[in-house]
Amino acid sequence: MEKEVIFGHSPDSDDAFMYYGIASENVKLDGYKISHLMEDIESLNLRSEKGELDVTAISVAHYPNVSNHYQIMSCGSSVGRNYGPVLVSKNYKSIDELKGKKIGIPGRFTTSYMLFQIFAGKGLDVEFMHFEKIMRSIDRGEVDAGVLLHEGQILFEKDGFNKILDLGEEWYKKTDLPIPLGVDLVNRKFDLKLREDLTTVFYNSVKYAIENENDALKYAMQYGRNLSLEEARKFVRMYVNKDTLDMGQEGLSAINKLFDLAIQNGILSEKPEIDLIHPKK
Repeated sequence: MEKEVIFGHSPDSDDAFMYYGIASENVKLDGYKISHLMEDIESLNLRSEKGELDVTAISVAHYPNVSNHYQIMSCGSSVGRNYGPVLVSKNYKSIDELKGKKIGIPGRFTTSYMLFQIFAGKGLDVEFMHFEKIMRSIDRGEVDAGVLLHEGQILFEKDGFNKILDLGEEWYKKTDLPIPLGVDLVNRKFDLKLREDLTTVFYNSVKYAIENENDALKYAMQYGRNLSLEEARKFVRMYVNKDTLDMGQEGLSAINKLFDLAIQNGILSEKPEIDLIHPKK
């Protein structure tokens, strides 16, 4: 009888795209049924604190809180190179104008919030909310600005928002490194062989999606928000690429650099040791 393992991922296009190989049953793990649970990234961050899921996406900023439960996979990362989450507004155009104003943030434990604190400062008035509500909340005047994740990063200009700060650009200027926004984790409750097998399955799923891009995009667009096929393609290619197949030494250096900067800015007290797990190729 097959055992079940559950993969957690967010409902945005790039995460769904990565899962396509498994979802289409073109990638399998002998003896196991792979199911998935889809929730927004902040919900997955919270679940990971209890080690609830077998494999899960999280914000890399949250990893210090869950490193006792999980190991980071070398594959599956959402990595931006000179782009990333964007701070936008309708009525304001600079950080200085936002002093005393309210800013929507897509979750306390997101990498976006960590980057926001590093590059925009920690003295601003923030309100944590589901990432899908941020543009609407700015439109309604409930917040004055907000940090956009996922598809919002390529749609905000079309919807009439001003870019105040691209946190990925700021990161690149400071570090000359890619920015690891999200990572996929495998639960340490499994022995090394099964952790490697689960990592390999996920690697193969991502690789299959990249090699069958149009079919994988059609699958992913069920979960994306109001994107055309070419907008979905643009967004997915931003975050599913060679860095996703293997973050490499650059990706590992970037994660360590993020935690170092967080410690320097009083956001973290210490950083975890990062012991990547790699697929068997």
